[in-house]
Amino acid sequence: MGSANKSSNAARKARIEEMRRADRARERRNRVLVIAASVVVVAGLVVGGVVLVNKQSDSKDSAASGDGKGSGDSGHFVTGKDGVRTWSGKLSRTHVTAKVSYPMHPPVGGNHNPVWLNCNGDVYTTPVRDENAVHALEHGAVWVTYTDKAKKADVDALAAKVKKTPYSLMSPYANQSDPLVLSAWGHQVSVKSAGDPEVNKFFAAYVQGPQTPEPGASCTGGAMK
Repeated sequence: MGSANKSSNAARKARIEEMRRADRARERRNRVLVIAASVVVVAGLVVGGVVLVNKQSDSKDSAASGDGKGSGDSGHFVTGKDGVRTWSGKLSRTHVTAKVSYPMHPPVGGNHNPVWLNCNGDVYTTPVRDENAVHALEHGAVWVTYTDKAKKADVDALAAKVKKTPYSLMSPYANQSDPLVLSAWGHQVSVKSAGDPEVNKFFAAYVQGPQTPEPGASCTGGAMK
């Protein structure tokens, strides 16, 4: 009987020891799995952080280097009783060096070239870059544009007015809906002729008017065309 008990105890101890060894082995495996999972998570966080930083860097570089395309504008024109179209929405002001696609023609604001178009009564006889002209509008200039359907007498009369008016400029513009258009930052009007009363009203209201984002900024020392 004693011998049988001894054998039973020995067997039980052996099973307990075997179970302990199995438990220790399982714990070791679990620790390895936890460590491995932690490494994967950390690696994922590092990679994600690098991607995020790169995206942010690309975004900053895009704004700085001028990967333009979009004007950054959102909204639409609202036409007043006087016929003046006022942009209702956002007009961005980021400096870019690439060509910008504007939602209106001629543009009345949006991302633009770092160099403004000279607007000290300058009359251009060939088309100018939208991106430089928009910068001139930011400085408070009025931009007179015309198509080949405009009468020569009206073009000449408007050119004479521009030449006498600091913070104004004039150029041909093929891609506009009407023969004669006056634009300022956020505002635009079509006129029937150089003698249209709206011409003087628009100049009086918007040459260095309250809409100007950068009042007093120079209209000389910029781009010549």
